[in-house]
Amino acid sequence: MSKASTKMRVYHRYLGFFLAGIMAIYSISGIILIFRNTDFLKKEKHKITIVEPNLDEESLGKAIKVKELKFLNKEGDMAFFKQGSYQVSTGKASYTVKELPFIISKMNNFHKANTKHPLFYLNIFFGVSLMFFVISTFWMFAPGTRIFKKGILFTIAGVILTLVLLFV
Repeated sequence: MSKASTKMRVYHRYLGFFLAGIMAIYSISGIILIFRNTDFLKKEKHKITIVEPNLDEESLGKAIKVKELKFLNKEGDMAFFKQGSYQVSTGKASYTVKELPFIISKMNNFHKANTKHPLFYLNIFFGVSLMFFVISTFWMFAPGTRIFKKGILFTIAGVILTLVLLFV
């Protein structure tokens, strides 16, 4: 084995051990995010908040972060919607939301980080590390061996499967 191959294997091994925890959390939160449009793992929380008075449906929905809020009926000073009620004159909103437990909510921030969030540095490091794994994998076995040739076929199959799933 060449000196470059040996070094690449060592880097691959220790970076893999270092990233094992990050990858576990990232994968678990990624799987949970698949179910974000369901109530999976979510708990109901009752909230009472004061917002501006005399808001319409759309403005109230934005203020209390309830998507597609629609008033079901109005009775005097009160407006009722699926999740709760809104006192139009005072701005008092009483409603129920479904939220993920604290730790899972924090884990999901891995996937939602942007340049305004400090986690984006970790995401960049993670992405670059994964690309290193992709590249260093091809130094694990000598290019002429049967295992390497099989590995190339599996790589091509993985790329094709991903492209098919992306465009179907």
